[in-house]
Amino acid sequence: MNKHSSIVISGVGQRLGFFLARAFLNEGYHVIGTYRKQRDELKQLSCLGAELYCCDFYIGDQVDGFISAVQKQHQQLRAIIHNASEWLDDRQPWFEVMDKMMKVHVSSPFQISMQLAPLLQASDSDFADIIHISDYVASTGSKKHAAYAASKAAVDNLSLSLAAKFAPKIKVNSIAPSLIQFNNDDGENYRERTLKKSLIPSEAGYAEIKNSVSYLLGSAYITGSIVTVNGGRHICRQSC
Repeated sequence: MNKHSSIVISGVGQRLGFFLARAFLNEGYHVIGTYRKQRDELKQLSCLGAELYCCDFYIGDQVDGFISAVQKQHQQLRAIIHNASEWLDDRQPWFEVMDKMMKVHVSSPFQISMQLAPLLQASDSDFADIIHISDYVASTGSKKHAAYAASKAAVDNLSLSLAAKFAPKIKVNSIAPSLIQFNNDDGENYRERTLKKSLIPSEAGYAEIKNSVSYLLGSAYITGSIVTVNGGRHICRQSC
């Protein structure tokens, strides 16, 4: 892989985004990352050579500034990985929750993809990629996180639309995990209940999602797809 290939990854300050950024940096990619809050993990990425931008997807001017900076600094991109996310329940005022979920998961990523698409089209690689990190609940809905689930469903639909729009040069896909990795403060009862929901009763782990991202990047024929990474949860809902 060309060590100068550049990948945009949003939300690199923690958890999956940090893991992906570090993994791709170690593979020789140039990582362009966004973050909302300063965290110790960002120092590690900076030391590895990441190009980092503070960009709150709730603030339009910051999204505009990030896009402008990438356009000025880069002539081409290999991929954009839309990972930035927030998990909000539907407490009042519900309309503010929906607005936030749509901004961080849909409208800001859509703007970034549309305005940076020319850099993807200019990639030296045979293909370029846009990958959305979606969620299993996009296909099931959620009683307590309806706005979150609806926004992730919109993300999956956006993958379909952009795949058609940008073919054949740019492949566009979603990865829809269920449980990736527990938080440190998740209780034992919660962990037990969650693990029982899947045929494979374990955490996927960040490496599993990285493997899925790399699989899509390496494919010459997958576009407009939703890659489900849920341990068989969709089957378990019917038969477990």
